[in-house]
Amino acid sequence: MSADMHSDKKINAEQIQLALEGVSCAGCVSRIEKALQAVDGIESVAVNLADRTAQVDGTANVETLIQSVKDAGYGASEIQSVEQHQEEAEELEKKHYKTLLRKCFLALSLGIPLILWGLITGDMAIASVKAQVAWGVIGMLTLAVMVISGRHFYIGAWKSFLNHSANMDSLIGIGTGVAWIYSMVVVLFPFIVPEEARAVYFEASAMIVGLVNLGLALEVRARGKTSQAIKKLIGLQPKTAKVVRDDKEIDVLIDAVQVGDIIRVRPGEKVPVDGEIIEGATSVDESMLTGEPMPVQKQVGDEVVGATINQTGTVLYRATRVGAETALAQIIQMVKQAQNSKPSIGRLADKIASVFVPTVLLIAVVTALVWFNLGPEPRIAFMLTAATTVLIIACPCALGLATPMSVMVGVGKAAENGILIRNGEALQKSSHITTVVLDKTGTITVGRPEVTSIVAVNGLDEGQLLRLSASLEHSSEHPLAQAIVKSAMNRDIKLSKVKLFKAIAGHGVQGQVDGHYVLIGNEKFMQDNSIDIDDLVSVAQKAAEQAQTPMYVAIDKLAAGIVAVSDPIKEDSKDAISRLKKDGIRVIMLTGDNRMTAEAIAKQVGVDSVFAQVLPEHKSAKVVELQKQGECVGMVGDGINDAPALAQADVGFAIGTGTDVAMESADVTLMRGSLQSVPDAIEISRLTLRNIKQNLFGAFVYNTLGIPIAAGVLYPFIGVLLNPVIAGAAMAFSSVTVVSNANRLRLIKIGRK
Repeated sequence: MSADMHSDKKINAEQIQLALEGVSCAGCVSRIEKALQAVDGIESVAVNLADRTAQVDGTANVETLIQSVKDAGYGASEIQSVEQHQEEAEELEKKHYKTLLRKCFLALSLGIPLILWGLITGDMAIASVKAQVAWGVIGMLTLAVMVISGRHFYIGAWKSFLNHSANMDSLIGIGTGVAWIYSMVVVLFPFIVPEEARAVYFEASAMIVGLVNLGLALEVRARGKTSQAIKKLIGLQPKTAKVVRDDKEIDVLIDAVQVGDIIRVRPGEKVPVDGEIIEGATSVDESMLTGEPMPVQKQVGDEVVGATINQTGTVLYRATRVGAETALAQIIQMVKQAQNSKPSIGRLADKIASVFVPTVLLIAVVTALVWFNLGPEPRIAFMLTAATTVLIIACPCALGLATPMSVMVGVGKAAENGILIRNGEALQKSSHITTVVLDKTGTITVGRPEVTSIVAVNGLDEGQLLRLSASLEHSSEHPLAQAIVKSAMNRDIKLSKVKLFKAIAGHGVQGQVDGHYVLIGNEKFMQDNSIDIDDLVSVAQKAAEQAQTPMYVAIDKLAAGIVAVSDPIKEDSKDAISRLKKDGIRVIMLTGDNRMTAEAIAKQVGVDSVFAQVLPEHKSAKVVELQKQGECVGMVGDGINDAPALAQADVGFAIGTGTDVAMESADVTLMRGSLQSVPDAIEISRLTLRNIKQNLFGAFVYNTLGIPIAAGVLYPFIGVLLNPVIAGAAMAFSSVTVVSNANRLRLIKIGRK
């Protein structure tokens, strides 16, 4: 791609992702978001403090976006691929971690001896020329430490100043800078300061720089663990593929594989890219995709997915999706986008944090004025200590990290369990679900119906009834129709051509077969066509009571019989529904099937109530009805027939096939067919939201209590004034606490109760 083409690259339906530099706190997040939103054509912006990235929707060229970030005082570059960015970011984080540790060691190697000197001798005052010289040397050493170990703080503070804003770097820069400048004034001009205030604070400047660097280093290390899910997904893809060209097998890099290439996979090897088997049979471990441990049997015509593991046989398959089109690449992209998105609870924290730093600066000024005018002697010393401590302790780093850290880990945890959450809002809403609405076919049941009984009347035999029925249903895509066709094929029945075929959604099908006018459908369909089915109603009821779906067949306006189809219930549907009910969630089944069949299945699996004989276009209306009753509704369906209901629900859960990972109608895609994924997703959501609240509570309490104590509210009562060094340590480790708490989610076992 040429430079010109790159600069003209537009954002259309796809989002653009930027890697950010110099982002240190929630204030930075707010400024970058405002800068990007100010660009013409931008619809939405989400900046993630946890992994220093921005996700942008709209129509603007990339260079304009990057420049807007630079104008705000930060660095930015386009992320061409999640995989490449992850590798580069991981390498940069390792280097950054080591650099921070070196800076920390340098600063503490000066600060700790100075603190010990003060504690042992208690002598930090300038009382002689000799003391001036000695402390002057120490002051210059402290300046060197501040320049080498704290340079990034001061550069960040200066950039913020130039952009008429303030951030974490501003607070640290002002706090340590004021302490050092005051100390040097005391060293050089002690006579202008009251005798009782002639103390130096070089140890505070050195220790704060060292401790904040240590906190940042520990945060970087802990933060690396939050992206384990993405790393694992990226690590799944093999590096090479065995491509068959001119009857020869050659190893090529995965990026060189093209659609249409024939690839050989032997037992124990990973499937390189998505494709369709053209030769051989095998079993494939798809647990990386679905979370299901049992291997899946594959044969000619079946689809295989990249990064799954071939177990038993050697197969040849044709590549159908490569690069960014593979299921794995889409999963990685979806997880990354979800990690970058913000639930509403996080946006609230960002708004508070964005005005926090300017507020703290005002509090520091007020604190200084109060101590200077009302404080005891040495007033200047007390004033400096209190104001500096307020500046240092008040950094809202923990507040800014509280939500994105938990979201990153929670979304990653879900992906590891075969659950793809589209955005942070879906993650938050899932924790509030009070009612789960389940589609029947393919959700509670397997979705592969089988003909269980055939009753023929009016002179027809079973074979004739099945032949005419299967011939007509061969033109239908409905799962029940396919079951009838499959039954006829299993009996080697030859099907006839159909004329005038017509499907009436939610009712049945009709058409002409071998000169006969054939109708197949439910009771209402027969009544609408004036078919007398009185002799068959009892047969249909008996089948329905046994959880079978009876379909009436009429030929030339006369009732001809019933074909009953049964769709087996999934093994774990009952357990999954039981889990939902134990969590206090109401479970409703929504189906187009007849009431008796629906209620028979509902009774077997323990569903609370049933909406039966609901047409596809009316399913969303049932969801609205529940929402009007005050319910927070989660809708579970196959993502196609149920699309309107999935979109209407507070949270839509689409049961995927393992490859269709971009179901636009759903908020959550369940990669495995098991209904257990629904309570799993809700459990992960609740645990993540609880974790976010813990982090926010801790951050709010820390800042709410820390600032008044730093300002000196306890001094009049118990004579305690917080040391700036202690404030620096507390500030640094508050962020580490938040990140560590978020990482606890990684260790929690999600599963059946």
